[in-house]
Amino acid sequence: MRTVLPMHASVSARLAKLAPDQRAAATAPPGPVLCVAPAGSGKTTTLVARVAYLVDGGVDAGSVCLVAFNKKAAEELTERLDAALAPLGVAAGTVRVRTFHALGREVLRDAGVSVDPLIDRDELVRDLFPGISRADRGRLDLAFSRLKLDLRVSPEEILARDPAPGPVAQAYIRYARAVRDSGGVDFDDFVIRALDALSSDARLLARWRARTSTLMVDEAQDLDRTQLDLALLLAGEAANVMFVGDDDQSIYAWRLADVRRVLGLAALLPGLRRVDLSTNYRCPPPVVERAVRLVEVNQERFAKRILAGSRGGGRIVLAPDGADDPVRIRRALEALPADGATRAVLSRTNRELLGAVVAAVELRLPFRAPDLGLVIDDPRMDGLIADAVAAAEPSVHALVTLAALRRRVGDDAADVAGTSPRDAVVTGPPQERVAAPDDEGPSPADLVTALLGWSAGHPTIAGLAGAVAERRALLAELRRDDAPLTLATAHGTKGLEWDHVIVLADGFPGRRSIADAAEPERALEEERRLAYVAWTRARRSLTLLYDPEAVSRFLREAFSAAELGVPDGDADAA
Repeated sequence: MRTVLPMHASVSARLAKLAPDQRAAATAPPGPVLCVAPAGSGKTTTLVARVAYLVDGGVDAGSVCLVAFNKKAAEELTERLDAALAPLGVAAGTVRVRTFHALGREVLRDAGVSVDPLIDRDELVRDLFPGISRADRGRLDLAFSRLKLDLRVSPEEILARDPAPGPVAQAYIRYARAVRDSGGVDFDDFVIRALDALSSDARLLARWRARTSTLMVDEAQDLDRTQLDLALLLAGEAANVMFVGDDDQSIYAWRLADVRRVLGLAALLPGLRRVDLSTNYRCPPPVVERAVRLVEVNQERFAKRILAGSRGGGRIVLAPDGADDPVRIRRALEALPADGATRAVLSRTNRELLGAVVAAVELRLPFRAPDLGLVIDDPRMDGLIADAVAAAEPSVHALVTLAALRRRVGDDAADVAGTSPRDAVVTGPPQERVAAPDDEGPSPADLVTALLGWSAGHPTIAGLAGAVAERRALLAELRRDDAPLTLATAHGTKGLEWDHVIVLADGFPGRRSIADAAEPERALEEERRLAYVAWTRARRSLTLLYDPEAVSRFLREAFSAAELGVPDGDADAA
């Protein structure tokens, strides 16, 4: 309850700018609150307004804690909060804004628990298991986190249950003991050890409950089990906690998130008040309508109403095109208005973005992109070219030399070189990863095959090597952090938006994600949510690029066969 009147002019003005649903969330009374915030509904604006409202009403700013999904989001929230609270005389940084891992690290330091050295899991796994492929390192990374954060089992508990554990469990036992022997912690330990410390030390818990007596948790749909337990423990019986999230944007099951956690919050927090933000202000009405039509097919979701903002204009472009990706992506880019606006090409996996790179280079369009694993950038390429140069004969065409090299490399070289088709799992802090575990990376055979394709116009290996160097120089010129064109996977777009968005719709749903899933129907629902996230990044136009001969089931769910230009029933059942 507010204890200070009248309201500060800056806070009054901030609340006046909010829509009624946003204002209801910002001014909700103390106690447990779930703010369901669909894409583009202004959740960050609402969160900032709530903090300003509470602090102006007498809540100690030093007792307010916001938990953000990742470091970038935490930095943005901090900047906006500092600006909003400055008129109230609150010093910058007074409100604690942390990721769960940063918060856990702070708790451990306060408890006198060493948080150094920080163990690089990927590096340690390489040391423990020499020769292990990137793909298998990624699988172990996920398995170790599941054992630590979801199952919460120690090596001793595993051995007590099964004296002859399987290979993954054996690897975990060896890894966990190595971390313990080092005296350090890995990234997961920040949260799980903080939870253990708070649970076992009443004074520590009381101290941290006072420091987080007003708790707000963003992106609640992405919490793993341990993060949720930590939030609930800090909230305590007072439960003065607001969870903000959107069940329709839960897309990180491969990172231990589970949409059922946010759907089940009411059972964990008696008296939970739910406040819905119901308007998508970001996307044009046609995009909102079709994206909602798509995601409403899901069964595991809150019943809710999502409306389009009153802003007019904007459109969806259905772009059937059966050409190769570089060709059709180039056509789609050329069809966008030359208005200087921001634009993006979004895909299901990094590999699907390679055609977008080719198209951008052909059009000489500056672009920004994550590490896509371009074959031309692969450091192994230099060694292969050197091998080809050494083996080349003056009278022999480059194609012949490369074909012989391709046979020597062989299809099984991927395992030897430490790569495989599932190599693009991004290692590092879990909340910073943006690539899904089914992204693919090139094998040595793929690299030689690429050289074979490039060699058609270069009869000598020396000429080919020069062409590769020229293309690398051009890529270096076009790849810029300030480029108006972004190439990204849908997993890497949470919190981002662009004026014009092109989605490679063929990739949704991801076939392997469903085929490999223990629960295919739940995996399919997550894939549908992932497509929804990709579609709702568009501020002005959304172009859905697809092969008319193999139309994704998601397109058939959101559009009629007539709109898609295909006969009824002619859909890809994947």
